[in-house]
Amino acid sequence: MVQLVGSLRKELADSLYTCKVLVVGAGGIGCELLKNLVLTGFKNIEVIDLDTIDVSNLNRQFLFQKKHVGKSKAQVAKESVLQFCPSANITAYHDSIMNPDYNVEFFRKFMLVMNALDNRAARNHVNRMCLAADVPLIESGTAGYLGQVTVIKKGLTECYECQPKPAQKTFPGCTIRNTPSEPIHCIVWAKYLFNQLFGEEDADQEVSPDTADPEAAWNPEEATARASASEKDGDVKRVSTKEWARSTGYDPIKLFNKLFKDDIMYLLTMDKLWKKRKAPTPLDWTQLENKASPQEESPASGLKDQQVLGVWGCCQLFKHSVETLRSELREKGDNAELVWDKDDPAAMDFVTSAANLRMHIFSMNMKSRFDVKSMAGNIIPAIATTNAVIAGLIVLEGLKILSGELESCRTILKERFGMVAPDVQIEDGKGTILISSEEGETEANNSKYLSDFGIRNGSRLQSDDFLQDYTLLINVLHTEELERDVEFEVVGEAPDKAPPPQSNPEEVNSITNGNKDSAQPSTSSKAPADEDDLMIVDSDEEEGAPSSSATVTSGTKRKHSDLDSDKSSTKRPRTDPSAAAGDEDDDIIALD
Repeated sequence: MVQLVGSLRKELADSLYTCKVLVVGAGGIGCELLKNLVLTGFKNIEVIDLDTIDVSNLNRQFLFQKKHVGKSKAQVAKESVLQFCPSANITAYHDSIMNPDYNVEFFRKFMLVMNALDNRAARNHVNRMCLAADVPLIESGTAGYLGQVTVIKKGLTECYECQPKPAQKTFPGCTIRNTPSEPIHCIVWAKYLFNQLFGEEDADQEVSPDTADPEAAWNPEEATARASASEKDGDVKRVSTKEWARSTGYDPIKLFNKLFKDDIMYLLTMDKLWKKRKAPTPLDWTQLENKASPQEESPASGLKDQQVLGVWGCCQLFKHSVETLRSELREKGDNAELVWDKDDPAAMDFVTSAANLRMHIFSMNMKSRFDVKSMAGNIIPAIATTNAVIAGLIVLEGLKILSGELESCRTILKERFGMVAPDVQIEDGKGTILISSEEGETEANNSKYLSDFGIRNGSRLQSDDFLQDYTLLINVLHTEELERDVEFEVVGEAPDKAPPPQSNPEEVNSITNGNKDSAQPSTSSKAPADEDDLMIVDSDEEEGAPSSSATVTSGTKRKHSDLDSDKSSTKRPRTDPSAAAGDEDDDIIALD
């Protein structure tokens, strides 16, 4: 008869008393995880986190209260968890896990390591240390309503770095400076502007109109004359943004008129940019001030961060934030620089107001401070329930490992063919793209059927994973013999992950940071000689059966842009990410 201690077998419960666990991170997942561990019966826990508690953490990191703001997350988490289980032995470190003190010997003293991190660099480091120490690692992360839990064990599973991570998205400099079309473009511009005015200047983060825009094939002499005419009132000269701002004493109204009036009027002289686009509308401080109504200055109801300010409200916020940042800069002394931080109110107010004013100029709907912060800080707002679910799964995986059932641990959300960013095209002589790795490009294809694309028995698809330098050929065959409710099955050896790329000695020196982002993408005319052939046997018991391609590749990237127009589309070659100017940190989803 099996002896139970609570809901656990006695042997497992006993092992929890002696098991030593390291929790890396005491934020959204970390708080839930620490609570779960002590309530499950773990007694020996060490937790490490470099961060301190901020007011913005209090909506989901329930171990913290307002009185804890500014204190060490690890230390306060320890104190709060001990109230659940005073007999637990918990050690807290207010430090970075990347500190050399936490070496391989440090990791070897643990039976389990559990990651609750929010950045890739720390994840990579812990992954390598656990491999070196031969200690099981439970990796986790959340992004909005999505989450993942992965068990990593040397010699048994792939590690965190085995699968290439998607390249960080950047934006062309001319889009940011001349022709923004999405709110994120304006937010990136505003972050660049902060650095140009108050921080460390970067030539790649210029915010003034880009006269070298290849799309603006205009007459330079004529444009210069027209631009100079538009700048008479402000007496603006094309000099460094910071140099010009200093010469005005960081006067917020002069800055406003330069950025949102004179620079926009200069853009309007680039005629060709606006032949197929709606031209921007310059703003003038004096005109806006005269038109401002008292209602715009009165606070609206609801949460402050979720209110969308009017144009004059953004003007006032811009003025106030510039004055505050100017004071901070002067307090630091000559040649001082500020560092943008999403949790710095003045910096966040500046980016929110500047981005919204630019959105208005380019006819976009303006955003709340909350929305701007989410995008500017590269964060998808964390959801407490997602953290709770993932923390529970981490503990379940930990119990499996301690029970000797490591092989039953699951890697959540692992796709059938192990591809990261697949592009699928139909070999129909036209190169019709069925699924694209470009975000949102083929989303409209989700609800369509294979037959809508002319795919029949014997059709052939080619799937390229640019990030893995990997090509897979798929033959589609029709059958009536599949089991009930089974839409398709894969016949052939489908690899769990892409084979390692064959490195060419001549290419080694051109590959940086261990990746081949600059490598030429695979195309149908350059398929490897040793491609794997797979057959997807498709059951069309009903003519309207949904496309089975959703299970073959990632399920949110399908759209056929030329379907309605009956035009054939060709596979768009990838551009070198390094060629696009932009903040490489933008659009990173930070997992909480």
